[in-house]
Amino acid sequence: MHGLGNDFIMVNALDGEVVEELGDLSRAATKLCRRQFSIGADGLILILPSDSADYRMRIFNPDGSEAEMCGNGIRCFAKYLLDKGVTAKKSITVETLAGIMKPAILDGGMVRVDMGEPVLDRKKIGMLGPDTKVVDEPLELEGKEVRITAVSMGNPHAVVFVDTFNFSIEDLGREIERHEKFPNRTNVEFVQPVNDKELDMCVWERGAGVTLACGTGACAAAVAAALNDKAGRDVTVHLLGGDLRIEWKEGDNHVYMTGPAETVFEGVIDVAEQL
Repeated sequence: MHGLGNDFIMVNALDGEVVEELGDLSRAATKLCRRQFSIGADGLILILPSDSADYRMRIFNPDGSEAEMCGNGIRCFAKYLLDKGVTAKKSITVETLAGIMKPAILDGGMVRVDMGEPVLDRKKIGMLGPDTKVVDEPLELEGKEVRITAVSMGNPHAVVFVDTFNFSIEDLGREIERHEKFPNRTNVEFVQPVNDKELDMCVWERGAGVTLACGTGACAAAVAAALNDKAGRDVTVHLLGGDLRIEWKEGDNHVYMTGPAETVFEGVIDVAEQL
């Protein structure tokens, strides 16, 4: 499945047997996500039972690392369950490493997710330094300086506002992701404000590299834009793969993400041969 081109291998593991067959999930993700050599994807998502929510989601990046959350992934997760008849509920709760998320299927098939409150405390984001918010703060790189706003949407994000995308997103994204101030690494969003209601964004995802879209990244970008007075609290984020609507509500301080999720193909893979 994919959400705006951010694609995932969806595995129904509710009975537990699939997890045993896959074995080491980090290794399985590394093998199965290889494009040209296997299925190929930006991540491996497992649909699991949960003791605290309707379902549990685990997601592994192509490098084998496990992500706390994935905005595009959880939309695919919810759409999969409804489309496959696993549940008849259009609104569910999903346990993730970032907490309980609440996706809902809207009329027309779009998925709206209550992503919870953004985290702005530096230490809770996972960034080294004084116990303050990180808003338009300089970050020293090799031979240059960038200004970042750090936000966690259950996973860490460093948002950089730019005037142009005429630079190497790969090089700068990789350097910021692995900066010493982020001991657990970080996702990186490069954002060009269009107006009070629109943002253009390119993303470098931790553990995956450049992707066509990032749901949690779009949420972080919208929060950062509001914090820096570059946009309002209800924006459309234009990504390489399409658009997401992000609302940061003043009433409950929650961030709501709305976007599509689509099935591309189904199949069977010989796990013994691949892994």
